[in-house]
Amino acid sequence: MEKTYNPHTLEQHWYTFWEEQGYFAPQGTANPYCIMIPPPNVTGTLHMGHAFQDTLMDLLSRYHRMMGDSTLWQAGTDHAGIATQMVVERQLAARGQTRHDLGRDAFIQQVWEWKTQSGGQITRQLRRMGASLDWAQERFTMDEGLSHAVREVFVRLYDEGLIYRGKRLVNWDPVLHTAVSDLEVQSQEENGFLWHLRYPLADGSDEVIVATTRPETMLGDTAVAVHPQDKRYQHLIGKPIALPLTGRLIPIIADEHVDPQFGSGCVKITPAHDFNDYAIGQRHHLQLINIFTIDAKLNDNVPMAYRGLDRFTARNQVVADLEAAGLLVVVKPHKLMIPRGDRSHAVVEPFLTDQWYVKVAPLAAAAIKAVADGRIQFIPDNWKKTYFEWMYHIEDWCISRQIWWGHRIPAWYDDKGQEYVGYNEAQVREKYQIPATVTLEQDADVLDTWFSSALWPFSTLGWPENTERLKTFYPTSVLVTGFDIIFFWVARMIMMGLKFMDEVPFREVYIHGLIRDAQGQKMSKSRGNVLDPLDLIDGVDLETLVAKRTTGLMQPEMAPAIERATRTQYPQGISAFGTDALRFTFTALASTGRDIRFDMGRIEGYRNFCNKLWNATRYVLMNTEGQDTGLTAAPVELSLADRWIISLLQQVEEQVHQQIKTYRFDIMANTLYEFVWNEYCDWYLEFSKPLLQADMSAAAQRGTRRTLVRVLETSLRLLHPIMPFITEELWQKVAPLAGKSGKTIMLQPYPQPDSAKIDNQALQEIEWVKQFILGVRRIRAEMDIAPGKALPVLLQNGSAEDQRKLNDYMSLLTRLARLETITWLNAQTTSPEAAIALVGELRILIPLAGLIDKDAELKRLQKEMGKLHQELEKCQNKLNNPNFLTRAPQEIIDKEQQRVAEMNASLQQLNAQANRIRAI
Repeated sequence: MEKTYNPHTLEQHWYTFWEEQGYFAPQGTANPYCIMIPPPNVTGTLHMGHAFQDTLMDLLSRYHRMMGDSTLWQAGTDHAGIATQMVVERQLAARGQTRHDLGRDAFIQQVWEWKTQSGGQITRQLRRMGASLDWAQERFTMDEGLSHAVREVFVRLYDEGLIYRGKRLVNWDPVLHTAVSDLEVQSQEENGFLWHLRYPLADGSDEVIVATTRPETMLGDTAVAVHPQDKRYQHLIGKPIALPLTGRLIPIIADEHVDPQFGSGCVKITPAHDFNDYAIGQRHHLQLINIFTIDAKLNDNVPMAYRGLDRFTARNQVVADLEAAGLLVVVKPHKLMIPRGDRSHAVVEPFLTDQWYVKVAPLAAAAIKAVADGRIQFIPDNWKKTYFEWMYHIEDWCISRQIWWGHRIPAWYDDKGQEYVGYNEAQVREKYQIPATVTLEQDADVLDTWFSSALWPFSTLGWPENTERLKTFYPTSVLVTGFDIIFFWVARMIMMGLKFMDEVPFREVYIHGLIRDAQGQKMSKSRGNVLDPLDLIDGVDLETLVAKRTTGLMQPEMAPAIERATRTQYPQGISAFGTDALRFTFTALASTGRDIRFDMGRIEGYRNFCNKLWNATRYVLMNTEGQDTGLTAAPVELSLADRWIISLLQQVEEQVHQQIKTYRFDIMANTLYEFVWNEYCDWYLEFSKPLLQADMSAAAQRGTRRTLVRVLETSLRLLHPIMPFITEELWQKVAPLAGKSGKTIMLQPYPQPDSAKIDNQALQEIEWVKQFILGVRRIRAEMDIAPGKALPVLLQNGSAEDQRKLNDYMSLLTRLARLETITWLNAQTTSPEAAIALVGELRILIPLAGLIDKDAELKRLQKEMGKLHQELEKCQNKLNNPNFLTRAPQEIIDKEQQRVAEMNASLQQLNAQANRIRAI
């Protein structure tokens, strides 16, 4: 073995080996276990959310593979309609072209060429994370098989009346010229204004005042609404208003949606440009007047003076004209949430267009029942409330997008606009008996990316063909996903799975939290707090990190602040931690909370864990290679320490199985960390050293060597699902010594507990030994006694059982606690001034006279107490400052109060220690 652990020399080797050997494919015909990867965008790159989520899915896949299940982790990517089209359009723009210059077919061909050459970067990065996906069966949402499934679903739903075309309000991106889903709209708080406008009654007898953040939309108003119980306006209900700047008459209506406490209690209603207004308009049968073109310029439905103006230019003109007419009451600064497209960053407009919709209420009923009756379990269980809340109020799903890259809607129109839906034009003509003399034109729209993603659990397995993979792996076992797409993806997969497979798509839905930075802030480029998982694996220098964080910002003016913060936080850049340390960090963070704070200190600790495991293996190999490790017929004698670590291992195995079953990956990681680092490496390896000395019997040495390699080999298998690379490397070296054969650890059986191997007496006895040694070590640390100095120890108040244990384990205690002598005192003997530790009722005393330099130790303690007093004064001054208490977040105040409590406790301990020394 190399002396030091270097992950980069082994990770690429082992992943290539696994993939070339075909180990990621389902093995055998045992119980099927299947996970579908949430398909990442073909344009995407690995981010912290992907890396976290895929670590958990790989953990489950590797665990079930080792459990002997026929395990499939289905690989695949999403065609990402809008994102991919933007990538290729930018390439064309660099050459001075647009997609319209190429035409639809040539543009689509260009996208396919890009996909072949540059797409799929994220799948290469997933390999770096050790993801054991079945790459041989990788799917793409635009491949022929999945495209066939999409057409099949669309046609069936249309023929059943569950897909229709209609004019409704959608989120419209005026740069991309397409409808977008709610998930593709990012609302952010921005500074704006609230304009208060006068709307006079048509007869001039009165007026109402309305407030709006978008005054240009008043050109499309078709009513003013008041609450029916608002006494101020009841006498005006039904009367017409002369809409300023247009001359149109609009009614005053009563609707309970209006909040009489907000503003004046009068609300302008623009049904074609506001979702709430649209609902009111539907209730009152109001006219829908669309005032925008597809690029958010004003159209011919507005007065001549405003036609062709950009919406924001028109806003200024409308305000100026209202002011000139004496109809502008007041303008107030106002913070509001502005919806922006996540791709174009343009302000999204509610827009009235013809779109295709899925009538989801009939599909939702079955999907609600599947969760209510337990066929699908949410983990944690509270997320099903979120699911139900959305499903009970579900609205029809807009599935059409006005772009070219995607599944083209299988609908055709004749010259009269009559629509016909089928698998292709030939099938449409046959289905509807349309003669060849009638020209048909296919719908130009494509389907929402989420439509094909909703079919993912069965389309990837070969549906609509009844393939062996479909019969074997559907329904899948578990879906691992974030809470932010329960509506957009999880619910739709459930609806589609029940509809077309007559079975749920998965048995369990494990909802994990979202990765945030150490302060709990969402990771985003605009904040400059993004971490690239590959940078954590490979390391990155400071200048490269600064460039990555400050390039391409939506707000370039933020770059200096982001650069300063980066240079302060990472003055040396980011070290290389390797994949296994990162994976262990993600696993340890996978709690049931909504937010997951990623702290660099954690990954540093788990890189040290990798080093610890590496060095422990080197120790084991140095003490067992070329030796009999219990593989012969020679007798084996197990020491107390051997029986203890074997017993502990059985308990750990039982706990880990339960923790994986309940998706408590964080507790699993902690269980394994504590066992491997503290119990095996720190304690058992130390216990083993005297047991391997020449004066021990051959059978006893053989027993310890056997225990060393068997417990280590088992620990490597326990750790493998979390840390695949280092465990494979070490297992290859340890396995032969433990009597294990096989080409890879990933196909070895996962350890199973054996209660017959648990020796409760050994567990109790070693616990006594550990507490004795820890008591002595604690005194050493408190009194600053050199670790190598042999100590005289006095014992008092011990029982006969304590005496027996001391006699039995004298050699262990003397060696590991570094003791010079051990003397028993009777209960009446006056003990000298000593430091004391307790093991139950047993008192461990270490006389201080002659062990320490009294003056030097008092001087050290006084210096330490002086530093604490200074820090304590700073904290107390802060907590006594009213400005701090009123402005600081509560969590900061709580942290300062905790620090004060800890420092006071430390001062008490140091004072007590100083008093003991003065008494010597």
